[in-house]
Amino acid sequence: MSHGLALGLTNYGDRDFALYLRRSFARSMGYSTESLAKPVVGIANSGSGFNNCHRHFPELIEAVKRGVSAAGGLPIDFPTISLGEVFLEPTSMLYRNLMSMDVEEMVRAQPMDAVVLVGGCDKTVPAQLMGAASANVPAIQLVAGPMMTGRWEGERLGACTDCRRFWGRYRAGQISKEEIDGVEGRLATTAGTCAVMGTASTMACIAETLGMTLPGTAAIPAVHADRLRAAEATGQAAVRLAVSRLTPDRILTPEAFENALRVLLAIGGSTNAIIHLTAVAGRAGVPISLERLNTISDETPVLVDLKPSGDHYMEDFFNAGGLGAVLAELRQELHLGCLTVTGETLSTRLDAAPRFVDHSVIRRRSDAILPVGGLVALFGTLAPGGAILKRSAADARLFETEAEAVVFDSLEDLSARVDDPALPVTPESILVLKNAGPKGGPGMPEAGYLPIPQKLLRAGVKDMVRISDARMSGTAFGTIVLHVTPEAAVGGPLALVATGDRIRMSVKERKLDLLVSEAELSRRRASWKVAESPVRGYRKLYMDHVLQADHGCDFDFLRARR
Repeated sequence: MSHGLALGLTNYGDRDFALYLRRSFARSMGYSTESLAKPVVGIANSGSGFNNCHRHFPELIEAVKRGVSAAGGLPIDFPTISLGEVFLEPTSMLYRNLMSMDVEEMVRAQPMDAVVLVGGCDKTVPAQLMGAASANVPAIQLVAGPMMTGRWEGERLGACTDCRRFWGRYRAGQISKEEIDGVEGRLATTAGTCAVMGTASTMACIAETLGMTLPGTAAIPAVHADRLRAAEATGQAAVRLAVSRLTPDRILTPEAFENALRVLLAIGGSTNAIIHLTAVAGRAGVPISLERLNTISDETPVLVDLKPSGDHYMEDFFNAGGLGAVLAELRQELHLGCLTVTGETLSTRLDAAPRFVDHSVIRRRSDAILPVGGLVALFGTLAPGGAILKRSAADARLFETEAEAVVFDSLEDLSARVDDPALPVTPESILVLKNAGPKGGPGMPEAGYLPIPQKLLRAGVKDMVRISDARMSGTAFGTIVLHVTPEAAVGGPLALVATGDRIRMSVKERKLDLLVSEAELSRRRASWKVAESPVRGYRKLYMDHVLQADHGCDFDFLRARR
């Protein structure tokens, strides 16, 4: 069986010549004959000057290489697309599928016996997992790790829940321009991903739960020496994967995805993770059901006291026992036979001697933050394909609501009118944003965190029901209904909502209904028109093939056909 440099030879019509030529060119980089005979471990490097989360990747990748070399492999790093959350227009989500294709094709096309996927910022980890699932080469994930918190005038700060809290205070006129500038310089002070249970930390926990990272590595801070030790150990594990040929299809099973859903609910994780987990599962041929999500949510308590659902930060989560402590608390509900990249089962991992657990951060089931899971799916005439509410970061007093809608037709319309003193809005109104979904955005931007109108903010209003086909950052909070499916841009019921329409939301009944007669909706539907699609390039490919949120916003031609 071919391995190392003999894998996937360039096609010159002569295999022996192709290997001879490849070796000669490899030797031009200074490799010895002995090195070229070793198993090759590719290292997918998503570092970039446009990605602050990955600033420490040069040192991290050197540690991976050290581990690969110590275990008898040949480490070869290669670049992939990098998706820095705040540096991409209109949104990083537009390019997640492009990065997944880059990872898949480069892993498949280049000679490697195993690959280490080094990522961290929100969309990089799901993109790498999607690509790895499709390529099905032995793979192991190494995440960036969260950044440490900062301090401002005696207050502890962490991106980006606190940035939203202070920005809301600034918009309400409660703090000055000088003060908000001071906060800006203290929110993100180290390398690494957001310091709260946002999308990046959620996906790190999900990757570990799925079995695609080394146990105990999801929550190690980016600047901690343990992060470098984890990188070295990941390199060593990759060589073992190269020898054992343990491929992702044996790890990414239906049972593993159900474990991941349960952990997502228990940690109060990001709403974005539903879309990403659905996309990764789709590459493995595993369906994710929102109805099943609701069932699991009703029996899984929120155990982790982290912002935005609680009070602590990721460095506290790490010091409190990390994901292993959460898994141990959920043990009775988990599928324990699932394999991990170590070749061991989840059961074997949890049989290990228990570590210290700080139960003020990671609660016991008997002392849960919430008795039910952090996320819930809603269905109804406004969302036939479902919508998502992060109830662990919402105001329960708004869970049973019927009120009139104040509608914004686009992001531009929202920006232009939300602070207009003449906006016909009251504290009881439901804010609705259209055309911010997968195609409408395009890319389903994190615009679902609609700002509360300034005149209400200054009157002391802190939360309102807000509904859209957009996403929101995992660091955000509020009574916000997201991912309304089908989206407005494809003619879903959301496209037909008008200011003054009554909407009813019932979290208890899992319902989201537009209270408008079918006759009136038919009249509106007759005048609705689809927007023109881009005419070239990746955006055209995206618009022609992206699926809705309930299929993970993946491309139709990339999902597994089983």
